[in-house]
Amino acid sequence: MLERYFKYPRVLHRLRGGGLGNELDCIATYPFENGYRHASVKIYLSRLGRFSGLVSPAKPISDVLINGFVAGCPTEASRVAARTAIALVRTIVLHRFEDRHREHDPHEPLLTSYADYLREVRGLAVKTREGQVLAARRMLAWWDRHHASEPLSAMTGKHVLALTGHLMGLSFMDNTRAATGSYVRRFLRFLHWANLNDQDLARSVPRTPCYRLAHLPRQLGWEDSGRRSTPSTLRPQPAAAIRPSSCCWPRPASAARNFAHSFSTIFAGAMRRFGYATPRQGAIGACPLMREAGKALADYILRVRPNCGSRRVFLVHRPPVRPIDGSTTISRIVRSALQQAGIALDGPTGAHLIRHSLATQLVSR
Repeated sequence: MLERYFKYPRVLHRLRGGGLGNELDCIATYPFENGYRHASVKIYLSRLGRFSGLVSPAKPISDVLINGFVAGCPTEASRVAARTAIALVRTIVLHRFEDRHREHDPHEPLLTSYADYLREVRGLAVKTREGQVLAARRMLAWWDRHHASEPLSAMTGKHVLALTGHLMGLSFMDNTRAATGSYVRRFLRFLHWANLNDQDLARSVPRTPCYRLAHLPRQLGWEDSGRRSTPSTLRPQPAAAIRPSSCCWPRPASAARNFAHSFSTIFAGAMRRFGYATPRQGAIGACPLMREAGKALADYILRVRPNCGSRRVFLVHRPPVRPIDGSTTISRIVRSALQQAGIALDGPTGAHLIRHSLATQLVSR
């Protein structure tokens, strides 16, 4: 089943060579049969491949090992993906983990009834039901923390606003906030449907815009735009990636120096504009190219860009080397650069931050 998500023999050998090697095919079968997205499964299996290198085939997986692996992940997104992947493994191959003492959950009958409601009345798939039951569990935990002595029938619109604010505060993106609001409404409708609350409290949950850039994007101060990461925080490139011959276009070795000089001259000196295709009309436009950008582009292609048969300029350097296929990778690079430069911003940040910061500075002049 791993061949459905990975095709390189060395990657498959690495995945099957760890402590979870015998179970990874079974683990990959479960999300495929339950409608998980292909991209999400690849992320989970990649995290599990690294985690499998720490697992011993003869010993059960302990919480100490899990916490150590998660703590070693560099970003919050990778830590969340690692915990989600390990939680998925726990549901599939529970016998590989240490037995954990589970305390009695007083809300387990209610959550079981809610899961049956989602399956039989709403007709939702397994993956969707898991997310909504998890949201309901968080709602009940908040209610126990703040109103433990009161039943669910005492919940009012004021309580719903406080609860919704708490849950949405745990999200960093508008689309996840919108999904949280939808999950809260559905659980509140269930409480009303099951006669556990006389009011239709779902109407008290505020609506959250979920389209991209629904709110005004954050911006960098102009003094922060020139800050750079310290050299010690930058990841060094492998020797094979900085050779002058690493450009993707084939050429004789004797002409490499002349090609490099000509290419650098074209991009860094003579070239002042670059063309682009508009996404809707398909017309070709032109934008000015600054000398610094041309030098950086020439330096990337001649010295840093890995050897790849793709004609795209920018590639993902982690093997397998491949073109950048979406804005998520660019946003991750921006967030990493901000973190290395010591710039802390509240709320979501991404690739739009650079464009919006420049536009704000130009308008303010």
